[in-house]
Amino acid sequence: MTISGDLLIGGVAVRGAAKEFKGVNAATGASLEPSFASATTDDVAKAAALAWEAFPVYRETSLEQRAAFLEAIAEAIIEIGDELIVRAMEETGLPRGRLEGERGRTVGQLRLFAKEVRDGAFQELRFDPADPERKPAPKPDLRLRNLAVGPVAVFGASNFPLAFSVAGGDTASALAAGCPVVVKGHSAHPGTSELVGKAVQKAVAASGLPAGTFALLFDAGFEVGQALVASDHIRAVGFTGSRRGGTALMKIASERKQPIPVYAEMSSINPVILFPNALENRGEAIGKAFVSSLVLGAGQFCTNPGLILAIDGDGLSSFVASATAALAEAPAQTMLTGGICEAYRKGVAQLAAHGDVKQLATGKAGGAQEVSANLFETTATAFLAHTSLQEEVFGAAGLIVRCRDAAELARVVDALEGQLTVALHIDDADLPAAKALVPTLELLAGRVLVNGFGTGVEVSPAMVHGGPFPATSDGRTTSVGTLAIYRFLRPVSYQDFPQELLPAPLRKA
Repeated sequence: MTISGDLLIGGVAVRGAAKEFKGVNAATGASLEPSFASATTDDVAKAAALAWEAFPVYRETSLEQRAAFLEAIAEAIIEIGDELIVRAMEETGLPRGRLEGERGRTVGQLRLFAKEVRDGAFQELRFDPADPERKPAPKPDLRLRNLAVGPVAVFGASNFPLAFSVAGGDTASALAAGCPVVVKGHSAHPGTSELVGKAVQKAVAASGLPAGTFALLFDAGFEVGQALVASDHIRAVGFTGSRRGGTALMKIASERKQPIPVYAEMSSINPVILFPNALENRGEAIGKAFVSSLVLGAGQFCTNPGLILAIDGDGLSSFVASATAALAEAPAQTMLTGGICEAYRKGVAQLAAHGDVKQLATGKAGGAQEVSANLFETTATAFLAHTSLQEEVFGAAGLIVRCRDAAELARVVDALEGQLTVALHIDDADLPAAKALVPTLELLAGRVLVNGFGTGVEVSPAMVHGGPFPATSDGRTTSVGTLAIYRFLRPVSYQDFPQELLPAPLRKA
């Protein structure tokens, strides 16, 4: 499949007329061909208008037609073959195995949403029949269903070029809900994005759907994304990225004449709480496992375990010694982009220079495009005094917080911002203490797990990948799993409708 550097609007390739840019080989820094042309605000307006035009038709497709469309996207992605993996490896620096796994996840979640659509339960059809004899007033006939909110703007994520990008979870769940999608591809992997975008475009045509059902736009800056969120034709936004980016889009959306929801996944340091008996019995093993999770993918996961909380003692010392030794042997790794690399180095330097923070270990050094993992520690007193220590360092950097006792650990937990995940490491003797803390943790994070780490988000009907702000903009939602479809639906009630006017799913006694 040829990569042209064009936008995909209305079922055809369109050359952008704004600033041109190229993809970059993450490992070498060399530019990749071809050049990509940014969209103009006119391109944004056209894509959004076509999506709005497609909406009345697409939202009323049969469940079978919509499910088959999602499966057609999955098949078209597979048909791209190794070209997709090779290009993604070049643009991201991620290894083949990781990207092949991510392709499988992308295809798998499309198929999972196809199954969810066929099931139809997401419509939440409700029937409350009339009672004309009810006193003192007759009771009306009421029927309810969920229906699509309208065209959705999706922002591709830097750290997941497939699973959270052009045909990732936000796109899959929006299309499953019956919403056309306009994607703003990430400039860090434009070639990968175009290949997947053409696969979606192919599936749109093969399924006989309106050409405006899907569009892909590129931009070297921020203007396209801002214009997309501001467009009157866009009715919801899916975003994965920085807190700064997410809150900027939230501001634009809230200031529209008709404000719209922005479902943004933004910032999380994913605390890991180590309980005393687990540390005493397994401190060394937990330390090694922690480092394996910390350095996975150069730490470029939103669920990366960046914070360790534990009560001081021999067990914690064993954990620290093990983690320090393991991290010192961790090889340097390539980060996704030069900007992400620079931000990581800046965050590490700030921690290293902090007067109340001790640097415990640094991984092996690498080339100019590579970074080393880092491990730090501080006290609970210092952590509570300096809110900057809560700030996410996106990458393989961890901070251990030594607490004097359980009461101080609880104060640290109470001071934390909203998180995607919280992990507990416990043995049987720790169960009473863990049980006392769980109600607080339920309010802190969208996912609480035991004897593991948050990296590795299962695509499942029971998964929540969300959490209170700033983990996400709306802690009631998830961006992974079948519940993600509900972000792009709204309920409508039909009162005393004749059968002929009722939507087909509600035409029953």
